Amino acid sequence: MQVLVTGSTGYLGRAIVAALVRSGHAVVAFSRSASKSGLPATTIDGDIRDASSVSHAARNCDAIIHSAALVAVWRKHPREFDDINVGGLANVLAAAHQHGTPRIVYTSSFLALPPAGARGNPVWNDYQRTKIQAAQMADRAAGDGVPIVRLYPGVIYGPGQMTDGNLLGKMISDHLAGRLPGVVGSDRIWSFAYVDDVAAGHVAALERGHLGGRYYLGGENAPQMRAFDILREITGRRLPRRLPPWLASLAAFADERRAAWLGMTPQLTTGTLEILLHDWPLDSTLAEQELGYRITPLREGIANIVSWLKEGRAAAQGATAS
Repeated sequence: MQVLVTGSTGYLGRAIVAALVRSGHAVVAFSRSASKSGLPATTIDGDIRDASSVSHAARNCDAIIHSAALVAVWRKHPREFDDINVGGLANVLAAAHQHGTPRIVYTSSFLALPPAGARGNPVWNDYQRTKIQAAQMADRAAGDGVPIVRLYPGVIYGPGQMTDGNLLGKMISDHLAGRLPGVVGSDRIWSFAYVDDVAAGHVAALERGHLGGRYYLGGENAPQMRAFDILREITGRRLPRRLPPWLASLAAFADERRAAWLGMTPQLTTGTLEILLHDWPLDSTLAEQELGYRITPLREGIANIVSWLKEGRAAAQGATAS
């Protein structure tokens, strides 16, 4: 089928496009810079905030995978999170209604769910707030009979772009380069979801997910520091420092004040600190049973990141030598 993928040039979006192509689907890749991406797809440049652009991209498509999102800890203008994460989904739903698109796959986030042991959904930053609001919009759409499948990935990681969308990969890269100041919430549980597993889960949800259904696409549930234990076993690199919450809180406060005064993006905010100090396990059993979802062992995933980083350094050194 012909599938529109929003957010196609993002970390997860690229993996979804590749997985769709491997499965024999035709892809329409939509993002602000799709035409410059080199993706194996029909590319359409446009902004998810522009309803007419989204409608144009969705025309003649048999399905939409909506993975576009603003994944960041902070923006000078918080409204950007609302316009992209909430407004973007509204535009996709409107386009699907206009064209009678028979299937929508929506990429939510584990942060749209409550942390372990919490009552309700506490809100600690604008990304989390708007993903919760968008998830509620998706829930209402499903309740109204809209043909939507909702997916909740865990902490996505793997080789590739070292961005906020690949948090663990970025932390590993920074640690190996000596740039990681330490780890906050080292004993808190994350659900480490390997990027190719999550992308394959999207294709499976597209092909056979239950309309109106919700699937958790997690991974190995483990303490955050477990990833660095594995990294030490593979590379011999020492563990990063464990930063106590009180020290991280002071750093976050100072970073936020600096951001307010200078407009610089903070490395840590008080809201993000709250997220890091809670457990976020996921149970992917339903996805495994109904979608054939596969979980890559954390050790294998981290080994793949290390290999990818080594290959990149080797290629850069080769280019310099030549």
